Amino acid sequence: MNKNIDLINKKRLEKVKAALEKNNMNAYIAESSAEACEIAKSLMKEGTLVGSGGSQTLMDCGMMDVLRSGKYEYLDREGASDVDEIFRKAFYADYYLTSSNAVTENGELYNVDGNSNRVACICYGPKTVIVIVGRNKIVHSVDDAIRRVKMVVAPANCTRLGIDSYCAHAGECQGVDGSMADGCAGNRICCSYVVSSFQRKKGRINVILVDEELGF
Repeated sequence: MNKNIDLINKKRLEKVKAALEKNNMNAYIAESSAEACEIAKSLMKEGTLVGSGGSQTLMDCGMMDVLRSGKYEYLDREGASDVDEIFRKAFYADYYLTSSNAVTENGELYNVDGNSNRVACICYGPKTVIVIVGRNKIVHSVDDAIRRVKMVVAPANCTRLGIDSYCAHAGECQGVDGSMADGCAGNRICCSYVVSSFQRKKGRINVILVDEELGF
């Protein structure tokens, strides 16, 4: 990477870190995926109950290997006979790991869900939430976050999951020029919309900003 772009990226990460901390979230900057995993591990006690949201970022950075290492009581949905039961148990987890669809420069997390289990756990339930975010997900404002989901996140995730949706075929949301919740009425993954801003419980949400491009 060009050293000038690298410097700009670092300044932006520092700006977002300060904004998240102002909103009562703990924030960390990792130079790499490996460092991000080490930070996450330092926040978690071995032997505890851990849940996670479906996340390309967690796979990309190697965190899924950590969760499945046997050091934690991991609520793994893969291969589970009752996925809904896994979702419900996650509310009682000691730690919940996920990414965020976007993070604004004002220190806000923006997330959109289909089943809503992930956004529900971000809002309430698990004792500690750990959010790993690549620099590609940083946006200026909530409006930019909304557009990012419609133009990038939803089409990419529908393609990844093999969902026959409008955006998977068109490459963008049907409601890209409409309001936040505008979209298709068919096989849709965009159902619940959550902006996490100032937190009453200081430090419950921990955001690890990674100086790499991760996930969608």
